[in-house]
Amino acid sequence: MPVDDRPIPVRLASLAWPIIGINVLTVLALAVDTAMCGRLPEHEEALTGLGFATQVSFLLMVAMMGLTVGTVATVARAFGAGHGERIAHVLRQSTQLTIFLGLLVAVVGNVVAGPILSALGASGTNLEEGLRYLRPMLVGSAFTYLLILYGAVCRGVGNTRLPFAVSAVQNLLNFVFNYGLILGNYGLPALGVEGAAIGTVASQAVAVILIVFLLRRGTLPQVELLLKPDPVDRTLAGDLIRIGTPAALDMLVLNAAFLSIVGMLGRIDGLAVAAHGIGLRIQALAFVPGMSIAQATGALVGQALGRGSVSDANKVVRASIVMATVVMSTLALAIVGAAHPIVALFDVPGGTPLHEYTVVWMKVLGYGLPIVGFTISLVGMLQGAGATNTSLRINVWCTLAFQIPLSWILGFPLGMGAFGVWLAFPISFVLKAIWLGWAWKEGSWAKTGARV
Repeated sequence: MPVDDRPIPVRLASLAWPIIGINVLTVLALAVDTAMCGRLPEHEEALTGLGFATQVSFLLMVAMMGLTVGTVATVARAFGAGHGERIAHVLRQSTQLTIFLGLLVAVVGNVVAGPILSALGASGTNLEEGLRYLRPMLVGSAFTYLLILYGAVCRGVGNTRLPFAVSAVQNLLNFVFNYGLILGNYGLPALGVEGAAIGTVASQAVAVILIVFLLRRGTLPQVELLLKPDPVDRTLAGDLIRIGTPAALDMLVLNAAFLSIVGMLGRIDGLAVAAHGIGLRIQALAFVPGMSIAQATGALVGQALGRGSVSDANKVVRASIVMATVVMSTLALAIVGAAHPIVALFDVPGGTPLHEYTVVWMKVLGYGLPIVGFTISLVGMLQGAGATNTSLRINVWCTLAFQIPLSWILGFPLGMGAFGVWLAFPISFVLKAIWLGWAWKEGSWAKTGARV
């Protein structure tokens, strides 16, 4: 395998910027869907249903995110050690597991979608709108998951430009399809939120075909994609499960926190749920640079450990912390300063309760972004090393035992309402940052986790 001898901050930045592009495009697709749904006649019901459905969609994606983390950690170590055949084998096995998982989510997800939405407080028109969006998205889960997987494998071998190009094509198609299907343009039926889901799935299907074609043509010499089914490698599957399960549970805990927020907000004011749904799009955009740097960090940490260089892995972590904190602090200033104009982009009338709720959530989010940047860079370190049990343990205590109870206390007994429910979110990241910093300095993350 070719050795990249550029300085580590340069390697980290060059790997991170296409990931930022991919994640921005992904979030923009959701934002475009939201903005288009905001132009529907019954836009408040559509946006509220979309807010509920988005949370459930994230919840049902946790298993795939766990598989992705296990795959990246394994591929990055194999790449760092120069084992090309191992990369090809991991890719085939992960592809098969991803297709199976996508089909499972399509079936089971459609069975449990209604009860989960109802448990979150969705009812009547809000429930109907949520299901109209969620059901087509669940049916197309395999396409969503394969795009995530192939992008992650490319990241593990140090190439993020190819998945960025594919993502750009997919998002352009998403805009075209959804413009027709949500609002009834091009002579197509106006399907509202259902059209948003159908258009998204169609664009993802085309993108999967495109990236498979490119990988099969040898666009990335390090990645050989064979479509012939392989017998299940139980040892590799066990490694992926061992690394991926804590990462999936980690995502489950985070989603439990977001679901609890939606549930609490639903009992305060339905418009607060709609505001949270809009805010999630803004939050997702705000988190993109830090999360992208963390993903690049994970790939470079895995490669360094594959080469047996713990010192290089630590250099990657230090560069990641500086980069993520600076970038997220800059974004914080922009979000807090421009909260009102940003909300106006979603066609929410100024001075309305929906507008005020959304602005409050954005400001709470903005003030917490610097510590978020520090925190997620260290999470990237743990995931790249395959030390996902450490990340899970920290998240369980800081989220389940601290954040969720604090949201309830601030929102209800202390009477702070929606503001109190949201405020616990950035506060919990302070505790996470302290614990993760200690875990980094302690150093056992470099000795456990993925194997070559």
